[in-house]
Amino acid sequence: MEKWGNEILNTPALQHSNTPIMASRRIRTRARSKYAFALYEVLLGVAIFAIGVISLGRAVQNCLNASTISAEENVVRQILSDRMAQVQAASAVPDAEKEFKIKTGYGRVILTQKAAPAALTEPDNTIITGINLVTLTARWQHAGVPQSKQIQFYVYRSG
Repeated sequence: MEKWGNEILNTPALQHSNTPIMASRRIRTRARSKYAFALYEVLLGVAIFAIGVISLGRAVQNCLNASTISAEENVVRQILSDRMAQVQAASAVPDAEKEFKIKTGYGRVILTQKAAPAALTEPDNTIITGINLVTLTARWQHAGVPQSKQIQFYVYRSG
């Protein structure tokens, strides 16, 4: 081990080193900046992950809303189909106007039935009698917004 001295007795002796003092400070500064960069990378990654999770949550919410709307519309279509089958199967002339209030798992559906003689004519202007045009209208609310579906069909009853 080599020592340098300047003839002052209380000063510690310097020793040989492969790394000068200034270089070790640069290395420590560089190491700190790497840690800081890693922290920014982690924060950026967490932010991207959070945005992804929020987007996924909204997509799931939209899917659930669409599924609920689809289920509601299926119930309404079934109600309209059932009433149409009842009108077609009845032997009497359909009522001119009738209203039904039907409770479903999605709220109340108001079904309105209207029937009127169909003004149909043959190509030679002969009036066809005994055919009624029946209109079924279902009205309900989804999230406070009024919804409706309507079907029309013909029913023949000989007079």
